Amino acid sequence: MPPSSKADKKAAVDAAAWMFNIVTSVGIIIVNKALMATYGFTFATTLTGLHFVTTTLMTLVLRWLGYIQPSHLPTSELMKFVLFANFSIVGMNVSLMWNSVGFYQIAKLSMIPVSCLFEVVFDKIRYSRDTKLSILVVLLGVAVCTVTDVSVNAKGFVAAFIAVWTTSLQQYYVHYLQRKYSLSSFNLLGHTAPIQAGSLLVLGPFLDYWLTDKRVDAFKYDLPSTVFILLSCTIAVGTNLSQFICIGRFTAVSFQVLGHMKTILVLILGFIFFGREGLNLHVVIGMIIAIVGMIWYGNASSKPGGKERHAHLLPKNNHQTSIAGEKV
Repeated sequence: MPPSSKADKKAAVDAAAWMFNIVTSVGIIIVNKALMATYGFTFATTLTGLHFVTTTLMTLVLRWLGYIQPSHLPTSELMKFVLFANFSIVGMNVSLMWNSVGFYQIAKLSMIPVSCLFEVVFDKIRYSRDTKLSILVVLLGVAVCTVTDVSVNAKGFVAAFIAVWTTSLQQYYVHYLQRKYSLSSFNLLGHTAPIQAGSLLVLGPFLDYWLTDKRVDAFKYDLPSTVFILLSCTIAVGTNLSQFICIGRFTAVSFQVLGHMKTILVLILGFIFFGREGLNLHVVIGMIIAIVGMIWYGNASSKPGGKERHAHLLPKNNHQTSIAGEKV
C-alpha cells in the first residue's frame, strides 16, 4: 500500500474514532442529565458501576466470538490502574457535589496542564511554542463559555485536587499500558472493566448515600427510569471503548484538548433541548475561541517538532525524535 494511502486510511480511522467518542460521550451526558433531573436517579457512582458491568459483558461476548485474543497485564499494573480510575470517578462526583459549578469547570480544565506534566516527566515530551499557545487558547475559550460563579472551600479543593490528578493519571495510564504491553483497546477493557464493575458496585451505594442521603435500593424503579438506566449503560459501552481507542491512538493530552469539543456540543444541545436562556454573547465568543484553539492544536501538534520525545542516550545533534502518529 502506498504511503499516501496508508496516511489517508489512518486519517479516516482517526476521524471515525473521534466521532465515535464525541457521539457516545455527548449522548451519555444528555441521557444521564434526563435520568437524574427528570427521574431523580442521582446515584452517579452506582450508575458508573453498572456502566462497567455492561462493558464487561461486551468484552466477554467479544472474547467468546474470538475478537479479543488472550493477553497479559500484570496484577500490579491492573490494580494501580483501577485505583487511579476509581479515585477519579469518586473524586469527580464528590468535587461536583462540594464545589461551585465554576470551580468544578476550572478543575476539569486543569487536567490539561497536569496531563502535559506527566508527558514531560515520564515520556520526556517537549512541546513547540505553537502547541503550547494553542492549548492556552483552548483553555481560555472553554473557561469563557463555562466558568461562571467561582467559590472555593477546603474540602471541595481537596476533592478537586484528587479528581484532577487521578483522572490525569488514569488517562495517561491508558496510553502507557497499551503501548508497553501491546494491548488493544478491547484487551485493556477486558482486563480492567470487571474489576471496576465489582469495586464500584460495592462502593457506589455507600458513597451515593453519603452524598445524596438517599438509598439506591429504595429508588422507585418504574419502566421509564429503567429504560433510561439501560440506555445509559448501553451508550457507556461505546463511551468507555472509544476513550481507550482515542487515548491509545493519540495521547491523554490530545484527548483532553480535542475532547473539549464535547463540552461545546453539550452546551449547544443544552440550549436547543433545555432552553436558550444561557446563550449569550460571551458564551458564543468562548465557543469560537475554543474551536479555533482546537483546530490550531491539531495543526501544530501534527507538524514536525510540534510534540517531540527527547532521547537522552542520543548525541546532542540527534537529541530529538519526533512522535509519529500524533496527527489529529
